[in-house]
Parts: sequence; C-alpha cells; structure tokens
Amino acid sequence: MVLFLHHRYRSTGGEDRAVDDLMWLVREHLGEDAELIERDSADVGRSRAAAGLLAGGLAPGDVAAAVRRTGARVVHAHNVQPTFGWRALAAAREAGARVVLHLHNYRLVCAVATCFTRGEDCTRCRGRDTAPGVRLRCRGDAAEAVVYGAALALWQRRLVASADRVAVPSAFARARLRDLRAPLPAATHVVPNVVREFADRSAAAEGGGAIVASRLGPEKGVEVAIAACRRAGVPLTVAGDGPERARLERLAAGAEVTFTGALPPAELAALRRRAGLAIVPTRAAETFGLAAAEAMAAGLPVVASRVGALADLVDADGLVAPGDADALAAAIARRHRDARAGDAGIERARAVASPEVVAGALRALYDG
Repeated sequence: MVLFLHHRYRSTGGEDRAVDDLMWLVREHLGEDAELIERDSADVGRSRAAAGLLAGGLAPGDVAAAVRRTGARVVHAHNVQPTFGWRALAAAREAGARVVLHLHNYRLVCAVATCFTRGEDCTRCRGRDTAPGVRLRCRGDAAEAVVYGAALALWQRRLVASADRVAVPSAFARARLRDLRAPLPAATHVVPNVVREFADRSAAAEGGGAIVASRLGPEKGVEVAIAACRRAGVPLTVAGDGPERARLERLAAGAEVTFTGALPPAELAALRRRAGLAIVPTRAAETFGLAAAEAMAAGLPVVASRVGALADLVDADGLVAPGDADALAAAIARRHRDARAGDAGIERARAVASPEVVAGALRALYDG
C-alpha cells in the first residue's frame, strides 16, 4: 500500500494531475494499492492556512492514523502547504511508513512556487533568505507575504529532513532548486510525470487549429500564443481556467480563439486528436512540462518556450524565446500539421514519460 498525501490548489494545475496519474501508475504498473489523503485550498480560510504554515502543519495525527489503518509501507507526499507541513511527514514516519517528498515546483524557497514575479523569471529568494519575496509581496498582501516568507525560512530544512527520499520531475528542477540553495539531499531522485496513453502515429496532417492546454495564470504566457496565432492565421483553442481568463478573453476579441474552460482528461484528449499543433508558451521555468509531453504523446507537433525543463523535452526546432510572439508565429506556421514532427515527438515523449519508464523510476524510489 502506498498512501498519497496532497493539498489541492484553488485552480487545478499540473501537479494535481501528476498526483492522479502517479496513483494510477502505482495501481496499474506496480501492482500495489494506493489511497489518497487530500486537503483542498478551497476549504481552508486565510487564518487557518496561516496557522498551518507557521506551525509546520495541522492535525498530523490524521496522517498517522491513516498509515496505521492502511498498513502503508510508503507515504508519497506532494504539495504539503499550507496544512500538512513537516509534521505530517514526521507523523507518517513515527507510524512506520517510509516517506517520499515529491517536489513538483520551487515552493521550498519560493512562496508562489513558480520563480515568477513581476512578469519575469525570478530567483531572488535563496535558501532561508525569503525576504525578497516578502518585500515584493509576491504572495498576496503584506500579511500573507510575511506568513509565507517566515514559514518557508523556518521549516524548509525540517521538511526535507522529515523525508526518507526526495524526488523531482526533471534534472532541470533539481539543478534549479540547488541553485536556489534549497536543502536538497545529495541523492535527489528524478521521477518524471507519467503520460498514460501514446498514439501509434501522428494524425496532425489531418488536424485543425492549434491548442493551448494550461492553467490560465500570468506565468503561462497564453497572451503570447493568442498574438502569435493571430499573426500566423491559425485558429486557437485554449483549454483551461484560472485568474487570467477574463483578461485573455478581452485580448482575444476579434481573433479566432475559443476558450473551453477546464476539460476532463477524456475531453482534452479528444481535443488533441482534432488539432494540428500544440503550443506551450510559458514564461516561467517549468519543472517538467506535462502539457507538452501529453501533446507529444498524442502525436501533435509542439511549439514551446525555450525555458526550464521544456528545453530538454521539446526538439530544438520547436523551441522559441519566451514572450517572443513573432518567433512563435513563425514556428507555428512552420510546424502546424507537421506529421513528421508529430511522429518524432511520440518517441521523445515515450523515452521520458511512458508508464514503463516512470514505473521503473518509481519502483527504485520506493524500494531503494
């Protein structure tokens, strides 16, 4: 039995998907039971979130009780802020489970987890020095910024020390966290996100317009994709939701852009089968690039920002500088409906994110 631990975000994103996919992988490819202890930011008020952050977690006994009830040999923890914290990991250990801490983003050091603020990549906060994030108010108002900055500085080392193993989704993520002086152990393991299904071949030549599948946050660069598709004359479908949606809809007025909102996985997969290109226009240093990997696995040619782990996932012909709408438009025109690029993408994604590859990495993480 593997017990998963995750605090879901207010806006569903890639990490929430990754947790669901890894639970599926444990059941279907490792042959073990998996259960989830979940909390949700939508159910947690600001005062309770602040209390959890500053205390290093709330109600750790719930986790210990779940370990004893299920007989879990591993507790696989993902997002633990604001209410699980290091105390949940320590409680799991005391109840007899081995603990894996899976860092999908930069929240050990960065209050907003993305290393993105004021419209650009940011690595001002390093190690326990989280004062720049407080000064810039990267997280909410002044009070919330102080709480996050203090909690990260206070507990980041205790959080890592409470885990038996630490995992990240890419070599880039590991290198960036070390550059941020996060207290990573020497043996920090790379466990990529898993993609469940792969096309036999690309059908992009018969596809329609371009798609962006993303949470609609300021770091995702969706406005660049809208501008680039307008210039390239390619219709765009934006699948996702988030705080930027209203602004993006205003920017897209008069263009061939459709906003679908967040879609269930099956509907998103169907949308990809009808498309001729996928765009990942992020401005932030992604730790993996799940949207790109899933599009590649579906046989879509991908155009993405040359930033973060995307630079290792997408081939060089599909990469452009983040924020450069002209370069993105040229790449869109070049790769739209390119089935050969789609076929090559299937193989690149399979080598990194297939269930067989990720199951092997996960097994080594749990059993090592």
